[in-house]
Amino acid sequence: MQSNKILLYRNIKIPVQFKSAKEHDEDAIELTKKHYKKHLYHKFGASTFYIYKKSVDARNKDKIFFIYTVAVSSDSLNKIKSNVNLYSSGFELLSVSNPEIIELNAKSNVVVAGFGPAGMFCAYALALAGLNPIVIERGSDVDKRSEIVNKYWTSGELDTSTNVQFGEGGAGTFSDGKLLTRISDPLSSYVLKTLNRFGAPNEILYLAKPHIGTDLLKKIVKNIRNEIINLGGDIRFDSCLTSLNRASDGNIVSVTVNDTYELQCDALFLCIGHSARDTFSLLINNDLMLTPKPFSVGVRVEHLQSKIADSLYGKYANNPALEKAQYTLSAKNGVRGVYSFCMCPGGVVVASASDKDEIVTNGMSYYKRDGLNANSAIAVSVNPVDYGNTVKKAIDFQKSIERKAYIAGGSDGTAPIQLLGDFLNNSTSLHEPIDITPTYTGKTKLCNLQFLFPQFISDMLRFGFYEFEKHINGFSYSGAVLTAPETRTSSPVRIDRNVSRVSVSCNNLYPCGEGAGYAGGITSAAVDGLKSALLFINNLK
Repeated sequence: MQSNKILLYRNIKIPVQFKSAKEHDEDAIELTKKHYKKHLYHKFGASTFYIYKKSVDARNKDKIFFIYTVAVSSDSLNKIKSNVNLYSSGFELLSVSNPEIIELNAKSNVVVAGFGPAGMFCAYALALAGLNPIVIERGSDVDKRSEIVNKYWTSGELDTSTNVQFGEGGAGTFSDGKLLTRISDPLSSYVLKTLNRFGAPNEILYLAKPHIGTDLLKKIVKNIRNEIINLGGDIRFDSCLTSLNRASDGNIVSVTVNDTYELQCDALFLCIGHSARDTFSLLINNDLMLTPKPFSVGVRVEHLQSKIADSLYGKYANNPALEKAQYTLSAKNGVRGVYSFCMCPGGVVVASASDKDEIVTNGMSYYKRDGLNANSAIAVSVNPVDYGNTVKKAIDFQKSIERKAYIAGGSDGTAPIQLLGDFLNNSTSLHEPIDITPTYTGKTKLCNLQFLFPQFISDMLRFGFYEFEKHINGFSYSGAVLTAPETRTSSPVRIDRNVSRVSVSCNNLYPCGEGAGYAGGITSAAVDGLKSALLFINNLK
């Protein structure tokens, strides 16, 4: 790992005023400069100052603050010992590390299956090491993919190989592009810096809740793809992994693509995403160990974005310096949980099916998040005991709900919707939306969503909406619009691997990312793919 030292000045509180975000940032930097000049300039001399972290404290809507950490960078800092005492000055010394990927002389036939965040960062690291990875992605490149997805949204004509779930960039390409992660790993910073280098805005490096938006993501994934190719990688779209060919010792010697040709394979990085059900079946048929895991299902709810802002920001609701109002909510009733997932301020609800005769929803935002509605999944935890504790039954549980939704909508790709008030009251009467226009990217039909779910799901959804009302005024508003179902919050299975990140059933198979059951979002999936690639590179070295 390469590292350099910086100073951090934390917990700078800047009151929110009606001026630009940039002006607030400058206030925080100016405060830090003054403090540095007083305490440390005589030691380290001229330095560079920049925003290291920025968040919003809106707990008191009458007095909202930005909370900053400002970084100080200077060549002289790298010469001091890490244990130097700076606390009396109010500054903290931090070593910032990045992975050092050295080009290898070794050659290896490395195949990466899937080009979502895990596959992309895995392939990027392998390419930097000079290993010339071959990437196979069942879906199309992002430009062709966008055309196919838009056609599905307007006509209902689904391509089961290229859709919101499959194609360049993975499912995250058609999302809000959230980069917030719960994992604490130094490689998260490397992922953000890499995304920034390939076109993401600078603010993702310091905002507490960074996002990119689907419009910018499409450009960024293309830039990363071109760099991997420039480094010697080979990326093949519309190329699906259809069989594994194993030696007598169980190792994979080659993979078959599209049932037509083979690729020699010394190592296979499996970065397939959470919706690759046919690949899960392929692995089971090859006696590879998969286990069922908890996941969640529920609905997508839409409120007016202005009402969410009023509730969270009060008199500051229209302040241009504040990010679009967003929420993260959770509650428990006994052992069961319900929570908001992938909240999209100013976003749209998107048709996200990947198989025929199913309805799946998801949320998406553009970088500006300037739509009228806020949407979020409200999801209920589902445990293996709820569906029978097998991989097949986990997938069947999801598929059953998706199929019921398809039939409820009229078996033509129309999604079922219902006003929240009717759902909460389990009303047989279905009222049309009044002030909130559904943003779903296909046709919709009023239905009683109660019939899509097992009773425990419906009961927990009602419990959640009433609980969340305690935190956000108007969250249980009867006119809010529900679109169902949200079933792809995470992979229903885990492809078992050992501490060396290798499959417990095959010594040259590396399961990675969200589809393998080891990540939950763009950043964590990218980190997981990156870590597997780095381990492989270090072993070769």
